[in-house]
Amino acid sequence: MSLFALVIGFGSIGKRHAKILDAMDEISHVSVLSSQSGLPYETILSLEDIPTVNPDYLVISSATDQHYPHLKFLERHIEGRKILVEKPLFDSMVDFQVSHNDVYVGYNLRFHPMIKKIKDMCKGRRLWNIHVFCGSYLPDWRPGRDYRETSSAMRDSGGGVLLDLSHELDYIQWLAGPLEVDHAVSEKVSDLEIDSDDLLLFSGRTNNGVFVHIGLNYFTREPIRRIIIDGQNISIQGDLITKSLSMMVDGEVTNLSWPELDRNETYRVQHKAILKGDTTNICTFNEGLNTMCLIEKIRTWRN
Repeated sequence: MSLFALVIGFGSIGKRHAKILDAMDEISHVSVLSSQSGLPYETILSLEDIPTVNPDYLVISSATDQHYPHLKFLERHIEGRKILVEKPLFDSMVDFQVSHNDVYVGYNLRFHPMIKKIKDMCKGRRLWNIHVFCGSYLPDWRPGRDYRETSSAMRDSGGGVLLDLSHELDYIQWLAGPLEVDHAVSEKVSDLEIDSDDLLLFSGRTNNGVFVHIGLNYFTREPIRRIIIDGQNISIQGDLITKSLSMMVDGEVTNLSWPELDRNETYRVQHKAILKGDTTNICTFNEGLNTMCLIEKIRTWRN
């Protein structure tokens, strides 16, 4: 396999994708669509150039508010390609379907060995409650950049925790099924100089009765990313920061950790799965749309 990959957008996540793809045996060449100059990759400047350069694999890693127009253009002008759209799929729900290309959404935490292990252990078991918390400090996210000028800080660019940290919304539904909203708070509450939401408090349940609580924010100074699951003869506590997992299943305690896991590995494995056509763990376009539907329900929820 020797494929030509194109990365659309060269912000922090675009740089990550380009670097990972450039080091993969399956990829012979990486180009970037960006207005920046002096990049270490062949660069094109316009969407209209894409059909001419004819890439095999495309990654949409532009600002979230550009995902929809970029994917819409690709659907109209190329076909038979594999396309990965960085999460979230769009900045708001749109009536749109793909038919000319294979499109996936970049919820790469599905490829984290801890999340995969949790899914395996929960399969076929009655769960009672899932509690997830993800908090970190936005000004620390991108060293060397003013956080106030990043897309995360700007509602109109698709920023805010509800979109930025939607990994949790995706993997909980992947583990336990579709979510319905019982209560939700999605607001800007801190003193961060942003106009996007910096807090999500969610309470709901899956369609098979698992109660779910999710807390997300931009203002916890020491990063925390944890998941707690309890059910019949199962109790799980996972920490995605320390990469450690503690499980009691049928009375037997197991402790696992992945100290050597590189941050880029879940992205790399995700790319490999897409290129091989192994859809076991990949977030499909329709699953990404379902998460957008949940995001819209949270945004519009009222007592």
